[in-house]
Amino acid sequence: MTTALRDDPASEVKPFDIPKRWVWESYKRVRSKGGSPGCDGQDFKAFEVELGGNLYKLWNRLSSGSYQPPPVLSVEIPKANGGVRTLGIPTIADRVAQMVVKRALEPALEEYFHADSYGYRPGKSALDAVSITRQRCWRYDWVVDLDIRAFFDTIDHDLLLQALRRHTEERWILLYTERWLKADSVLSDGQRHPRERGTPQGGVISPLLANLFLHYVFDTWMDRHWPDVPFARYADDAVCHCRSEEDARRLVEALEKRFADCGLSLHPEKTRIVYCRDDRRRCEYPQTSFDFLGYTFRGRPARDRQDRLFIGFNPAVSSKSRKAMSIKMHGWCLHRRVGDTLESLAKAINPVLRGWLAYYGRFNVGEFLSVFVCLEQKLVRWACRKYKILRRSLRRSKRFVCRVRQVEPTMFQHWQALYSGRMGR
Repeated sequence: MTTALRDDPASEVKPFDIPKRWVWESYKRVRSKGGSPGCDGQDFKAFEVELGGNLYKLWNRLSSGSYQPPPVLSVEIPKANGGVRTLGIPTIADRVAQMVVKRALEPALEEYFHADSYGYRPGKSALDAVSITRQRCWRYDWVVDLDIRAFFDTIDHDLLLQALRRHTEERWILLYTERWLKADSVLSDGQRHPRERGTPQGGVISPLLANLFLHYVFDTWMDRHWPDVPFARYADDAVCHCRSEEDARRLVEALEKRFADCGLSLHPEKTRIVYCRDDRRRCEYPQTSFDFLGYTFRGRPARDRQDRLFIGFNPAVSSKSRKAMSIKMHGWCLHRRVGDTLESLAKAINPVLRGWLAYYGRFNVGEFLSVFVCLEQKLVRWACRKYKILRRSLRRSKRFVCRVRQVEPTMFQHWQALYSGRMGR
């Protein structure tokens, strides 16, 4: 694909100096991530019919100050607990515009962001947050597991823009950020609703703005008022480590007031104080586990360097994550795809398996690999229905899959991890 963003030597000088190259590079990044159409129903294929013209029009409007973001399509996504999460899906052109601003703004903010802020940042990941939390749970007896109620929907626009002005004087960044914050949301039936608070969860610029907001509301506030309490934050998901239960309760009370002052609130049922109970810490307390970024932290059997068994406070894949993976595998309906070969099945699902292994295979891999027992059963059922000679005999079908695995041990991403024991701990 080549860009048709043309030079415009005859055009007048624009109020804002936004290079065309930024728009083109932003489009390539947005295109690589894919995604659904916004409220205009235009997908990438339709957008690329007039790619050069669409990008030039966007650049022209951004540079002249006339760009007005269209409404954001609101889509409800079911949550594991039975509730729903509302995502805001911008149009493709609006995603490109947001990416232009993000690319210009992000370097200026990165140098100020806290070292223990891990969400949606270059060079940082959720696994980094899980790893540092694991280490701190060994050194601190108590954890405050924070849950901010409807964070993305309740961000105060004035406070956010006030924070943004501390880091940039670029008028076009401030102008378009304010317009994005105030852009209407539209439902699938066409109903439009004004937005007075919050930033759409799903927008390209939203994670950066959310990090900026919590940088001042939480990160710097913690450093200033609770310097002896380390924390790890991934977007609006955070855990804090305390020396005592008293300190943990005082911190929760202080955070409730701090968040209320900034227009936020802690979820009273999901914000919890947890005791890190293991072989060394044996006090009785009702809460001895917590979930963080798809992992459950609790006391688990482990072995020391002398191969002695003990109970350590460590993470492993959470039951919610295992359930989500099982639902995903069930949705593949592998046993019905008898028209496919085993190789084509592997090609279709390996990208997902690779991602699961890379993320959940980092800590206590044994508990994670148990989810693949279900997948093995589905492959056996597929063989039963695929080949007449194997029908009505699960035992022979299982032997068939086993022979294939011995000949082609790398065909499916999970086979080597499940049967060779080579995954790290």
